[in-house]
Amino acid sequence: MPTPDRDWNETYRDPQTAPWDTGRPSAQLRLLLESGVVKPCRALDLGCGTGTNVIFLAQQGFEATGVDLSEVAVQRAVEKARVANANANFVCASVLALPDFGEPFEFVFDRGCFHTLAKDQRSAFVGQVLRVTRPGSAYFLLCGNAKEPLDPGPPTVSEEEIRATFSRDLDIEWIREFRFDTAGLPKAPLGYAALMRRR
Repeated sequence: MPTPDRDWNETYRDPQTAPWDTGRPSAQLRLLLESGVVKPCRALDLGCGTGTNVIFLAQQGFEATGVDLSEVAVQRAVEKARVANANANFVCASVLALPDFGEPFEFVFDRGCFHTLAKDQRSAFVGQVLRVTRPGSAYFLLCGNAKEPLDPGPPTVSEEEIRATFSRDLDIEWIREFRFDTAGLPKAPLGYAALMRRR
């Protein structure tokens, strides 16, 4: 499963190596929008993969942009958005060196990006999140849960690591456990869903 030095282009060339790429919008993202906590706004998906969640956000009225390190994934995302007639934007870039997107984003979604980073990359990642948002912006994190590491399964972090990484700059509204949507894994991995807001 994902590691910081993984060849992401090779990963997306072989669907068997990307079980998180289900082709369906994240159930946790759907629940968040249904709760009304996040309304349509300018949104960024970090590590967007083949764009399913970006397209879903665009279809819900968001001004949605996705960024991913894999050129293969971004090319597929652009084609999927075209077929879906969705007004979504995609950029190939590292989440540790985001481009200038202009106006700040009010909502940032992260389904499995943060947990792929090495520990010494986390502070730089938070810096990038801060750079592309504004006070009050929401950050919704989905990551692997260290209580139940699986092989195969996503990288994992503890709740304490989430709090230590983000609590200096973001207010953590809640952290909850959930099961990831996956395709082709024998067991749905346990995750953490965390909603935070930039101070």
